[in-house]
Amino acid sequence: MKIRLILWIPCLLLFTSCFQLIEDITVKKDGSGTAVFTANLSQSRSKLASIMLVDSVNGYKVPSKTDIRNHLIELSAELKKIPGISNVSHTLDFDKFVATVRFSFSNVEDLNTIANKLFAEMKITPSNQSSYTYNKTSRTFNRTYVYEPRAKAEFEKLKDTDKEIFNTATYTSIYRFDRAVLSQSNPSAKLAASKTAVMIQSPVLDLISGKRNITNQIKLAN
Repeated sequence: MKIRLILWIPCLLLFTSCFQLIEDITVKKDGSGTAVFTANLSQSRSKLASIMLVDSVNGYKVPSKTDIRNHLIELSAELKKIPGISNVSHTLDFDKFVATVRFSFSNVEDLNTIANKLFAEMKITPSNQSSYTYNKTSRTFNRTYVYEPRAKAEFEKLKDTDKEIFNTATYTSIYRFDRAVLSQSNPSAKLAASKTAVMIQSPVLDLISGKRNITNQIKLAN
């Protein structure tokens, strides 16, 4: 399934419809910053704990804890090789079934390289195109998201039992800044009380179907 950010526990996501994908990005005035990507399956931890005791479910091989740990170690090692990326780390909690990958970047545009690298590592060709830019002169952060109908077409090819995986899945993007947000263009986005963070939350199914667009242009104060 070519859906953005289903990356760190890809096999386990096949066995539960209760998961959250979270993108949390902090951008400094000079365009550098940090990013944390999280796959949160904690709402289904009891079910997943039972599933991991067997070899396969519904024709899918169940990965072992060692398999998942090794994949995260390999992924982190690859990210460390990318120019502009530093302080790469990951966490994996098998009690709560939460995985995170975090890193620092020199420029916002480095996030585009990271996304391409993650997809290449997972042998995923993204159906939905997304890119990040930051203009220091105009103090504008842009997240551009272009929907492609292939996402929905591929989703429709899935078995009904596989489609159910996405019924309650959510995707959340959070952008944090060291200055106040003057304006932002996405009507679905929420501005934090501090006025220094913007959040968009969407059902994954809405992204697949094209009902929700997470493109946003965020204008910052001096």
